Amino acid sequence: MNVLVLNAGSATLKFQLIATDRAAIERESDVKLARGLVERIGGHALVTFQREGGPRVFREKTLRDHRAALAEFLSWVVSEDSGVRGVRSPADIHAVGHRVVHGGQRFRESVRVDAEVIAAIEDMFELAPLHNPANLKGIHAATELLGSGMPQVAVFDTAFHASMPETSYLYAIPYSHYRRFGLRKYGFHGSSHRYIAYRYRKLRGVPKDTVNIITLHLGNGCSACAIREGRSFDTSMGFTPLEGLVMGTRAGDVDASLVAWLAEKEGLSVADVESMLNKQSGLLGISGLTSDMRELLAEEAENGDRRARLAIDIFCQRVRKYIGAYVAELGGADAIVFSGGIGENSAAIRSRICRGLGALGLELDEARNARDGGARVISNDTSRLQAWVIPTDEELLIARDTARLLT
Repeated sequence: MNVLVLNAGSATLKFQLIATDRAAIERESDVKLARGLVERIGGHALVTFQREGGPRVFREKTLRDHRAALAEFLSWVVSEDSGVRGVRSPADIHAVGHRVVHGGQRFRESVRVDAEVIAAIEDMFELAPLHNPANLKGIHAATELLGSGMPQVAVFDTAFHASMPETSYLYAIPYSHYRRFGLRKYGFHGSSHRYIAYRYRKLRGVPKDTVNIITLHLGNGCSACAIREGRSFDTSMGFTPLEGLVMGTRAGDVDASLVAWLAEKEGLSVADVESMLNKQSGLLGISGLTSDMRELLAEEAENGDRRARLAIDIFCQRVRKYIGAYVAELGGADAIVFSGGIGENSAAIRSRICRGLGALGLELDEARNARDGGARVISNDTSRLQAWVIPTDEELLIARDTARLLT
């Protein structure tokens, strides 16, 4: 089965075309046929396509909406120039899997898209106003271009965290607000945390119900997840993705009174302060330079910039704080697992986070940590708390969920 995976943002559309089925999932023999990314939809778009094992193809083209962006990918993928194996017409695409950010309290697992599911995604626009409307544009674009008979599946970021107990997801505010408005922690990056936990148990060769680990998805957006018996027990992101760890431009945890105080002092609206906490804070806000961890590390190394170092130190300290809290919540853990752009690629950040975790039994092997490539243990052989790096693959998880639901 050739599954087209779509991740639609407000002005972006990411694609992957993956050949998979139940047998391929069991053998771990899924094949990534092609991928693509369209940025700056609505204007002069930047387009990148790449087939399996082939060079990247770059284009610039005016694409007014997500439908036009998807049409551009479909036109390329079925052309002889693309060289994509076994795909010569849209009929060679058998299903579409979509990343949908918010499933609220209703969707605890992936579901086949129908009119009722679309209506439910629309009902949750107020919970994810920046994400769910864009995700739905991807669903509508696929329906228009591939036909109403094309099977489509929605895979929700929040679904993996539906297993959290009330003690993890409720805020200590009047309970009536939870009952009336669903004000609670939902958590995000669920597909990533779920995939990492799956890969960990496959690599260890252990049953799901023995997986007690802390997963760290560290990129421009960051979250930690405490996984007990293979299920999400607690996670750092909350009602929105703003809560928790320090991120590229998001503040993470702050005193809630800060919002009203800043609004009064600066003459801002609540929406203005919320925008500042989401878009002008985090690594960017502390450093005053950039939200890119690679650039901050270079600035620290080359120029000794104090605020670049401060941003990095605060970032690492917040991660350590959550690791310690989650080890306590779980009553002990077997491993912490780094993933995401920073977690997978920055040995320096992994080393700085692990510093000071000796009291929890973690002993990092710096030589292992410095090596590149693939899933691996980076702690030493005597470490009671292991440290791993496991590259995430949300698109593969979405393709597999789609194949499982439809076959």
